[in-house]
Amino acid sequence: MKMKYLAAAAALATLGGLPVAGSAQVQPAAPAFDAGTFPPMPAKTTRTGKHINRVIDVWLKGQPVYYAQIEAAGYEKGKEMAATKADYITYEMEHGALDFHQLREFMRGLKEAGPTRTGHATPAVIVTLPIQGTADALRANAWMIQQTLAAGVHGILLCNAESPEAAKIMIEASRYPFAPVVPGLNQGFRGNGSQGYASKMWGVTPQEYERLAEPWPLNPDGELIFGLKIENPRADANVESSVRVPGITFAEWGPGDHGFYIMGMPKPGQGLSPAMLQARKRVLDATKAAGIKFLNACSDKPGPNYVIDQIKDGTMICTGGDSPAADVGRKFTNRTDPW
Repeated sequence: MKMKYLAAAAALATLGGLPVAGSAQVQPAAPAFDAGTFPPMPAKTTRTGKHINRVIDVWLKGQPVYYAQIEAAGYEKGKEMAATKADYITYEMEHGALDFHQLREFMRGLKEAGPTRTGHATPAVIVTLPIQGTADALRANAWMIQQTLAAGVHGILLCNAESPEAAKIMIEASRYPFAPVVPGLNQGFRGNGSQGYASKMWGVTPQEYERLAEPWPLNPDGELIFGLKIENPRADANVESSVRVPGITFAEWGPGDHGFYIMGMPKPGQGLSPAMLQARKRVLDATKAAGIKFLNACSDKPGPNYVIDQIKDGTMICTGGDSPAADVGRKFTNRTDPW
């Protein structure tokens, strides 16, 4: 009698999706594409005029971009930053407060104080999140990706991006199920309802948002950009394959966290060790081989030519969007935009 009860309980647990001691849980298969029901990927952009995401406009001119960084900012800060000189704004929620309502209010402030001086509805906004960049963490926290995009931002930087599987899940979580088929990616699983607020921030219809909310340049009509922060030895080991995941646009090497792993507790005036410089070079070389952009700090503190040296080395995303260093960089590349 006891054996029958245990068997029945195990069967009920399995049917209910509950874990059963001693048995492996089977992951459901990814939804299969039926290619005939999905639009083909455009061979080139079908748009005319400015992109919604200004970063793309600047890159298409062969110019580096410069970003400003904030955290815990709401509506009033959004109104203030609508006039920023930066090409985009990093909204920091990796270590800052994870507050999606405040993020929405920040985007609303940007939108209501716009358009920008370049004619875009808002400056581009890229968000960092407190997800450890492993496949298991991304599967469990894909809701953060979708909540972030539903606020109307223009991309996400995945911190501690340790594996290509994690990068792949981020991209799939950002795409709608009806998006064009991409070899190497499973069908997207972004849900209905996410287009409502976001389309208002972009100044387009919900249907147009659904078409444009795609990774660029994977989709030439896309307006979203996704990056990987390679910042620990586990991420270093996989960087060459991680940066090649379809939909990844840029990567950086994360000197702060790298230093924790390689050099230990920071010391005042501490420079970069040979191992740190090698970690940077590995990420830079991987981005060049994959044809994606590289992000690096471009402060003017090491000297007025530091930003120029970074650009010569291949950096296409620089810190300090409103700083004198950015002005030096723009002048060096003969940038003709207003700033």
